[in-house]
Amino acid sequence: MKNLNRLRLGAAACAAVTALGAACLLAPVKAQTAGFPSKPITLVVGFSPGGSNDIVARAIAQPLAEDLGVSVVVENRVGAAGMIGTNHVAQASPDGYTLMVSSASPLVVTPHTHGKVPYDARQDFAAISLVGITPETLAVNPKVPAHNLKELIALAGKQQVTLASSGSGGLPHLAIELFKSAAGGNIVHVPYKGATPAVTDTQAGHVDGVVVDLPAVYQQIKDGRLRGIVMANDKRSEFLPDLPASGEEGLPSFVAVNWIGLIAPQKTPQPVIDRLHQALMRAMKKPEVKQQLAQAAVEISTSATPAEFRAFILAEYDKWGKIVRDAKISASD
Repeated sequence: MKNLNRLRLGAAACAAVTALGAACLLAPVKAQTAGFPSKPITLVVGFSPGGSNDIVARAIAQPLAEDLGVSVVVENRVGAAGMIGTNHVAQASPDGYTLMVSSASPLVVTPHTHGKVPYDARQDFAAISLVGITPETLAVNPKVPAHNLKELIALAGKQQVTLASSGSGGLPHLAIELFKSAAGGNIVHVPYKGATPAVTDTQAGHVDGVVVDLPAVYQQIKDGRLRGIVMANDKRSEFLPDLPASGEEGLPSFVAVNWIGLIAPQKTPQPVIDRLHQALMRAMKKPEVKQQLAQAAVEISTSATPAEFRAFILAEYDKWGKIVRDAKISASD
């Protein structure tokens, strides 16, 4: 009986120690989340000021600040196709005070086209929400004898069709490879150093067409300097409602949408992620945010939950990884 009592006392003591240990482990997390936020938050952008990522970050910064009760500062950490800023966030303290407004390339394209990258896009980040989308858009010089997707595919079956992109290894390049795979024909990718020279040379007739994010050709299509052929998406854009989506044109597999979302370092406490998600959802309903994104031709698209956005990122990672492997694409191509 004495031995049994000793065992019971020992078990009770162990349970108490275990509970105390668990409480000690949870204490730092509770301390982190109870008063969040209590200091300024930084939104890191991996690209230069004036681009889609930067426009989105600056559009949501003030509404987030008003909702969260602290200042929200945009910081551009530019270089290496967005990898410098992305890696900075991956290594930041997971406390919710360093976030990133990221597009698709650094998370789901660059890891496949640039070989080894200093972060794991699938493991090093906590998803908060999708913010907006900018579908890849195929446009041609007005002198090209093709007025729709079927005519362009037919033309590529008879002669070489050159399509420019903003550079090798980026999402527009991958979109061209996806188009080539789905459409067949003699389609040749011509990489440029940026969207602006690619669009300029298409207007000048040095290449037949261009595939870039919608904002880069939005005004040119509207005023007739370029002829829009197709939106690489499963639905039309609200900004160019007369431009058909690829699904309508008989090429449903040609879907290439650049997207912009908000992420945090992995291991950021879930209550912090949830608080940021709620604040962002309210910010996206503000008229001034809608207006600023509309001016940049960024279509608002949000995630119902952080888990939904994470699932989206993982699916995009696998999708573009397969395209890169199948087409043997690298940033040096």
